[in-house]
Formats: sequence, structure tokens, C-alpha cells
Amino acid sequence: MKISVKNIFQLLTITFLVIGQVSFAQKKKKTEDKSAFQLQESEALFTDGMKFFMMEDYEKAIVPYEKALEITPDNAGILFSLSNTYLRLKNEDKAIEYAEKAVKQDGENLDYQELLADIYMRKKDFVAAAKVYQSLTQKAPTNPSYFLEQSAIHIFNNKYEDAIKSYNQAEKLLGINEEITRQKQMVMIKQGKVEDAIREGEKLIESDPEEVDFKVDQAELLMTNRRSEKAIPYLEQILKLSPENAQAHVMLAQLYQEKGDYEKCNKELELAFADNGLDANTKSRILMSYIEMLKDDKSKETAFSLVKNLLKTNPKDPKAHAIYGDLLIKKGETSLGRDAYVRAARLDKSISAVWGQIIQFDFDLKQLDSAIKHSEEAIEVFPNQSLFWYLNGSAYYQKRKNDKAIESLEEARRLAPDGSELTQHIYAQLGDTYNSLSKHEKSDDAYESALKENPNNDHVLNNYSYFLSLRKEKLERALEMSGKLVERNPDNGTYLDTHAWVLYVKKDYQKARQFLEKAVINNKSKSGTVIEHYGDVLFQLGEKDKAVEQWKKAKSTGGSSTAIDQKIADQKLAE
Repeated sequence: MKISVKNIFQLLTITFLVIGQVSFAQKKKKTEDKSAFQLQESEALFTDGMKFFMMEDYEKAIVPYEKALEITPDNAGILFSLSNTYLRLKNEDKAIEYAEKAVKQDGENLDYQELLADIYMRKKDFVAAAKVYQSLTQKAPTNPSYFLEQSAIHIFNNKYEDAIKSYNQAEKLLGINEEITRQKQMVMIKQGKVEDAIREGEKLIESDPEEVDFKVDQAELLMTNRRSEKAIPYLEQILKLSPENAQAHVMLAQLYQEKGDYEKCNKELELAFADNGLDANTKSRILMSYIEMLKDDKSKETAFSLVKNLLKTNPKDPKAHAIYGDLLIKKGETSLGRDAYVRAARLDKSISAVWGQIIQFDFDLKQLDSAIKHSEEAIEVFPNQSLFWYLNGSAYYQKRKNDKAIESLEEARRLAPDGSELTQHIYAQLGDTYNSLSKHEKSDDAYESALKENPNNDHVLNNYSYFLSLRKEKLERALEMSGKLVERNPDNGTYLDTHAWVLYVKKDYQKARQFLEKAVINNKSKSGTVIEHYGDVLFQLGEKDKAVEQWKKAKSTGGSSTAIDQKIADQKLAE
């Protein structure tokens, strides 16, 4: 490391200062018995240590320092320098050891005490640090920084009253000061002394009545602590001093919204947005919170007007497009809202949550091609997020492109963190997809993995047990799962039908009939399959006429099997 002329000057200055401390300490400790040669040797070693210290070669600085200390073991200056060097080496235990010795040797030197307090703070020994600062404030009662540091330590020790006292001492020295006031208010709020915090804010305002920010902060403090009515005079004062102050208009809008006066709320927001000094990000943030409180048509109109103006002046602001999407969704215009989200996502591709919403809307709108396209766009930006691979695979599955679905779902499975909520859904979808490909072993493995993640996954319990019954395999496992399913969902027609069909395959027709009768009653989805199954079990129980009647109902309802016409024509089960 090169040392500049400036660094050399600093080095020599510090060296002479500390050498002075060495000589002083030696006289104080009556070290006259040391020879002049020994003292000169100690000073030379100390100087070498200082050179290495200035070059930031702290390891090398330690050696001459310690040799100097061997010659003059009671020298506080050397002890201080060793402490400082060990601190740079992140050896805090050694740093404390030498700092404590330095303070013991020379308790009047404030630098030594400051260093010791700093190390205690780093070690989170706030009790010890507090004792040092107590000493510092007594030795230097006109130094405000000591009182401010003492306040911080009192807060760490949860001694809030003592912290306030220290802040008051600093305030006496510095005068009323915004930073100190904010710190005192924070402590008072922690204590639950809201009125005291409010009084501190009033004192700050009185110190500079023309400062608008002090009034804004006071109004915000009052509103945050459920004293909204008391905030109004401050906001009125602000608007007298600064009629276009957007923040004051926004806060008034919030107050009017709380009162349910949406007309005044809307007016204040319009005034806030008229301020050209209010940046697009702030306007977007205001609009996002405003959307949450939309109650009446007038408010919705205002919101649309504000966001359209924002889009007009900031057409490339992704937040504005996302807010517009929110409004359109609230209005029930899902397709247009989704398109606004797409524009937002393409302007700022980094927000994964927006892509997730877009793809969800694609599914809601049953636009599977869009879901595939948008999930693939999201995957380009977030190739390691399992959610987008899962959504992509689900869209391909619903499009009956099962091979493509498997590719994406397997990638989703690989990326999904163990134990995540998504993992069970990935396995469930893999089970369905492998079943569609007649890869039953892989399908069963996927379903079992899903149930390990969540034994109560109704979708898996239903599909897995039903597919096993169709294959007439593992029927005891199918019965166990379908039984659990109807126990959890006693009024779900689809699940009742699944359990009944497992019983049917096991030839327990009487029990199957009981559950199918309940399934028909609870057939909210108007499924022809449920009715057809009821006809099948009636036929097996010898009630042919009733069976045919149910088959006819199943055909007219829709959704029955391809064998329904043959059953009706032959008046018997189709082989």
C-alpha cells in the first residue's frame, strides 16, 4: 500500500501525540527506573506499530506494540492502540481486554472510554456500555453526542424513561431538534404515552411555525394513533401555507373516507393529483390504497378518471397499468383487466406476482392458449420458479397435450421446495396426467407422493380411488381413500358417487345404493354419470325398470357414458 504525503503527515502527528501519552504515562506511573535507552526503544517499537497500523497491516502492527508494552507495561497509550488494532482484526475479546486496561490506567482519557463503550456495543453488552457512557456524560456534560449515545443504549436495555432523560439533556445542549424529537416520540409511543409524543410534536412546530413538514408529521402521528379529528386543524394550516400540498390533500381524503364522506374524499384526491410535483410512483401508491376503499359508483368513476390521467401522462408506468387492471377486475371486466396486467408485466417483467395473476385470469376465462403463452413468457423471466412450470403443465393438460404437460410438471416437481404447498398440487396434476397416458404405475406413485404431502387432499383422494376402481385394482386402498373422502365431505355428490362406485366394483351393491341415493340428492353439478351409476346399481339389485328410468334421465341430463344408448335399448348393462 502506498502512503501519500497526507498519510505520512497524519502518521507523524498521531505518533507524536501517542508518544507524548507514553512519556506522560511513564512519568505518572513513576517509571523513572526505566533507562533512557529502554524508553527510546519502547517509543521506536511503538512508532513501528503505528506505521503498520496506518498501512492497514494490523497483524504486523501487533508484534512491535506488544514488544513496546513489555518494556512499559503500564502505558495506557500502547494499551489503547493494541485494543484498536485487535478491533480491526475483529478480535473483540482481545480488544476489550486491552481497552479495559487502558481505561484502568488512565480513567480521564475520554477516547479510551469511547473505544471501550464501542466494543461493548459491538458485543451487545449494553449494560457495560451504559456504565461507560454514564462516566462519559459526567466527565463531559457539555458533549451532546454522549447523551445521544446513552439514549440509544437505554433503549437497547428497555429503559425508556432513562432514554427520555438523556434525550432531554442532549436537547438542552442542542436546542429543539427534529431528529431528537422523532427519537423521543418513538420511545414515547413504545411506552404508550401518545399524548406526550403529541406534545413533543407541538414543541417542534412552535420552534419553526413555517416548516410545513413538521405539521404533516404531526397530522400523521395523530391519524396513526386514532386521533384523526385533531389532525384536521394541522392539515388546514398546511393548506393555508401550501395550498397545493399533495400529501395534505391525500391525508384529508383518508380522513373523509374514514367518515364515509366519499364526495369530499374524491375531491381531495383530485386536488392531490393536480399537483404536478407529485411523482408517478407516489400517485400509483395513493391509487393502490384508494382502490381498497372504493364503496360507491362516484368513487369508482373518480378512480378511473385518476388512473386514466396517470396513464396518459405516464404510459410506460407499469404500476399505473396494474392499477387500471385492478379497477377493471373490480368492475367485472376480467378480460380487459387481464390485458392491463399483461401490459404492466411486459413493461416490468420482474414482478412474478403479476404474471401469476395474469395466468390465473387466463384459466378463469378458460383461455388455455393464453395461459400457455403467458406461462411460457413468465418461465423465460423466472426459469427457476416451479409455479410457472406447474401452471404451464396444467394448461397443457387441460388442452389434452399430455406429453407437453408431463415435461412441464416434472420440471415443476424438480424445482418445488420440499414441503411447500405447491408440491402436493404438482404431484396431483402429475397423477392425473400420467393416468390420461395410461401410465398407471407412475400415476399411482404421483398420487401417493401427493398424499404424503397432504393426506387430506380431496382431489387426489377422489381421482385416485375412482381410477383404481375403473381398473379394478387395489380396491381396498381405493375404499379406504373414498371412505375418508365422504367422511370429510358428506354432502358432496361427486365424492359420494366415487365412494359408491368403489363399493359397486367390490359388488357391495346395497351399500353402493345408499351412497348413490345421497349422491343423486346432492348432484349439484347435474352430472349424468351420477344418475347413470345409480341406474347401474339398481339393475344389479334386480330393479330393471327403475334402472332404465335412471339411464334415460342420465341421457337427458348429459355427461353420461358412451354405452348409455345401448343400456337403454337392451334394457341391461352393456358388456
